[in-house]
Amino acid sequence: MLTQSKYIRDILQEHNLLDCSLCATPIVPGTKMTIDEALYNFILAGDEAKALLNWKTSLGNKSQFLLSSWTGNSSPCNWTGIACDDNGSTQYFNLSHLGLTGTLEDLSFSSFPNLLTIDLSNNSLHGSIPPSIGNLSQLNLLDLSYNLLSGNLPSEIRNLAKVVDLWINDNQLSGSIPDELGMLISLHTLDFSGNNFTGPIPSVANLSSLSYINFGDNGISGSIPDDIGFLKAMELLDLHLNNLTGEIPASIGNFSRITDLFLFQNNLSGSIPEEVGFLRSLQVLDLSENILTGTIPASVGNMTSLTGLALYQNRLSGPIPSGLGELKSLVDIKLFMNELSGPLPQTMNNFTHLRTFLLSENRLTGHLPDDICVGGLLDYLTIEGNQFTGPIPKSFKNCGTLVRVRLEGNQLTGNISEALGIYPLLKYIDMSNNRLYGEVSSNWGQCFNLTTLKMANNSITGEIPGALGMASNIQYLDLSSNQLVGEIPKELQSLKLLFNLLLNDNNLSGSIPLEIGMLSVLANLNLAANNLSGPIPGQLGQCTKLLNLTLSMNGFSEAIPFEIGNLRSLQYLDLSQNLLVGEIPQQLGGLKNLETLNFSHNKLFGAIPSAFDSLLGLTIVDLSYNELEGAIPDIQPFRNAPFDALRNNRGLCGNATGLVACPSSPGVKLNRKRNKMLVIYIAVPILCSLLIVVVIIAMIFSHFRRLDKRTGDSEAKKENLFTIWSYDGKMVYGSIVEATETFDTKFCIGQGGHGSVYRAQLPTGQVVAVKKLHSQLEEDVANSKAFISEILALTEIRHRNIVKLHGFCAHNLHSFLVYELLEGGSLDYMLRNDELASAFNWEKRINVINDLANALSYMHHDCSPPIVHRDISSKNVLFDRQFVAHISDFGTARILKSDSSNWTSFAGTFGYAAPEFAYTLEVNEKCDVYSFGVLTLEIIMGKHPSDLITSFPSSHSSFPLCVSDQLVEESLDDRLSKPEDQMARTLVSIAKLAISCLHPNPHFRPTMQRISPELSSLS
Repeated sequence: MLTQSKYIRDILQEHNLLDCSLCATPIVPGTKMTIDEALYNFILAGDEAKALLNWKTSLGNKSQFLLSSWTGNSSPCNWTGIACDDNGSTQYFNLSHLGLTGTLEDLSFSSFPNLLTIDLSNNSLHGSIPPSIGNLSQLNLLDLSYNLLSGNLPSEIRNLAKVVDLWINDNQLSGSIPDELGMLISLHTLDFSGNNFTGPIPSVANLSSLSYINFGDNGISGSIPDDIGFLKAMELLDLHLNNLTGEIPASIGNFSRITDLFLFQNNLSGSIPEEVGFLRSLQVLDLSENILTGTIPASVGNMTSLTGLALYQNRLSGPIPSGLGELKSLVDIKLFMNELSGPLPQTMNNFTHLRTFLLSENRLTGHLPDDICVGGLLDYLTIEGNQFTGPIPKSFKNCGTLVRVRLEGNQLTGNISEALGIYPLLKYIDMSNNRLYGEVSSNWGQCFNLTTLKMANNSITGEIPGALGMASNIQYLDLSSNQLVGEIPKELQSLKLLFNLLLNDNNLSGSIPLEIGMLSVLANLNLAANNLSGPIPGQLGQCTKLLNLTLSMNGFSEAIPFEIGNLRSLQYLDLSQNLLVGEIPQQLGGLKNLETLNFSHNKLFGAIPSAFDSLLGLTIVDLSYNELEGAIPDIQPFRNAPFDALRNNRGLCGNATGLVACPSSPGVKLNRKRNKMLVIYIAVPILCSLLIVVVIIAMIFSHFRRLDKRTGDSEAKKENLFTIWSYDGKMVYGSIVEATETFDTKFCIGQGGHGSVYRAQLPTGQVVAVKKLHSQLEEDVANSKAFISEILALTEIRHRNIVKLHGFCAHNLHSFLVYELLEGGSLDYMLRNDELASAFNWEKRINVINDLANALSYMHHDCSPPIVHRDISSKNVLFDRQFVAHISDFGTARILKSDSSNWTSFAGTFGYAAPEFAYTLEVNEKCDVYSFGVLTLEIIMGKHPSDLITSFPSSHSSFPLCVSDQLVEESLDDRLSKPEDQMARTLVSIAKLAISCLHPNPHFRPTMQRISPELSSLS
């Protein structure tokens, strides 16, 4: 084809055309195109080429390379991603998935009056959408999805009068969706999902052709407009993950063509409208994670095309309607975490396509449908936490598609030997806490994908089959609290991935097989309360990952094997109530992480090893009912041990309740120390020299009350009370003062909200951290309360991720607490130091977040009464040398008592404290949850997330339940390499969980009891 540009140039040169008197002449005899039209197209093509080249130069170098075909020596119609009409004008613009970087600011949209399609999706374009985009009056399709665009959507979008498909999803756009959107009457598809849009949904009632709306994963608030039901062409409506409130409008019943309706993860309330029954074409209905109430309407039985129904995590009550069982096309049913009650309808036997059946945590009763797996497709079944009775369904025996099954926490009965078969795809099954009987089948050995098998607390009999060893992927085996007999099969040695083995509370006999030592990743071994005998095998020392070893209440004999000392990670060791003899091995002094030690009710003799002085992590000890003698170790757990923990031995002595002082130990003497201000009196009767910590704390309270009442008595003002580690507190007090040279600043290693922290090396060589309260000229009641609060809190806490308290001293000159020394520094310092932060990789950061969540969950939900820290911040997280994180500084902690007021003055660190605490001053666990959310974001962002937090709306209704994945990934600490694949997804999930902790309304924040397992599963 003869190029028009050359042809026109020849004409212009030949005729010296200046006034275009020949413009109406056909360009070629017999053709319709005139010279005028050809000139217009020539000039237009030149403008388009110029506009495209100008935009190309504004892009990054890599993008310019990708567009190397864009040069001034050729027509744009031959360029990458450009297509033209017959007249040479740009009509189609498709540059998707090229990885382009840059902005749209320099792209002159007005230069393309004939453009029909723009597809720039899946690139890295940033900046705003320019208002000039409204000049594309002929545009049919605009796709800017999956970029990094930000700012508001320009109102000029109203000028795209012919646009049919509008895709702007998965960017970082913000602000309200403009009302002008309702003017685009040609729209068929509208996708704004995955942005940060706020404000209400604009009226779209006039868009009669609209069949696809996706506003999901934004921060849109307000209610769902009732007139949305006018869109009778609607096929998909997705409003998930917003802040929508109010009721679901009944007008949705007008969506006669709709196939997918997603309203999950909002704050929708009220009941599910009966009109849902009109949605005969609906295939998927997801209303989960709202606050819907009332019953499931019976009209759901009319939705004959339904394949997926998700109503979980609402407040729905009443029975499951029988009509639900008539929906034979159902594939997925998710009704868990509601308040549903009553029996299941028998019509549920009709589910021939069913794959997922999740009913856990309701109040359902009666039997399970026998033919629940009649279609042979069921893979996920969870009914835990209900009140189901009767047997396991008959169809289970041949349901080979099962992947995950949770039946625990019901009242199921029946013989499991007959009810269960072989499941080649099964990964997880829990039948614990029911009334099942029968034997453990050898068929479990053929479940080669099985990772978790739990049957605890039933009435299962017989022996543990050796064939279980064939299920080589098992990681968690719990057969505890049954009536099992026989020996532990040595074939379990083949379970190389096993980390939890719980066989306690059965009638097992024989010895522990030596092959158990081959389980190299075993972390928890509990064989307590059986009839096991023989020696404890030294091979257990090869299980170096063990955290918990419980062999109590058996008939084990001979000596404690010294190899147990190789278990350097061990935290819990219980060998009580056996027939053990001999001396306690010195090697056990190497268990530096040990927190609980129980050797009671055995026949151990000799002295307690001197190496036990190094067990500084120990919190609970019980050596009662043995034949031990000599001095007890000079560490706090022994000094503070109740008499029952040391009683009935041959001749123990030392500084503990009920024991006599050892001959070499100095007695308690009344000592007067000369001081220019006061004389210290210590009145601690020798026979009651050591009291348990709770009694000591009561004395401290009593002491401060006396001081308050005797302000006029000068002698009373000189009275002091202090207790630290041993009953000879004066000696240790002096050692600490001497070691710190009366708290010289050169020994100061940190500052806290209520005091300074000093490093002190005692005469014994032990190095500790001493937190000295801020000094005051007069008795400071506030500091005294902080001091007592910290003692009260820490004496209630025993957790590997919480700093350990060794002792304390209350004194008019120097009041302080003595902790284990954590030499790894603070999290705050770690994040502020670029070198340390660069070594603080993603895996380590996730582990720290997980550890902190576990510690807070323990304080809130495992301590009775609960303990709230009130000052969770990066400065109050310390590391030991193994990089294990510990929560510290409990000066502001409060113990929540149900029978007393939990209102207090403000405490905490600004930037971490929950916003409601500034005006309600009410203490509850949700204060710590907020602080944890801030701290989690700080850990993954590498800095305090103040900018991100201030960008969130402060109102309850508009707060984002989630932010875009792109925004999270952009906010990650850039001192580390960019995470990829699973790590990136994990970090995004953690960030979203952290953001949920920042909800302005404490009621909507998750609990640490929920957060901790979610983080564990992510890790």
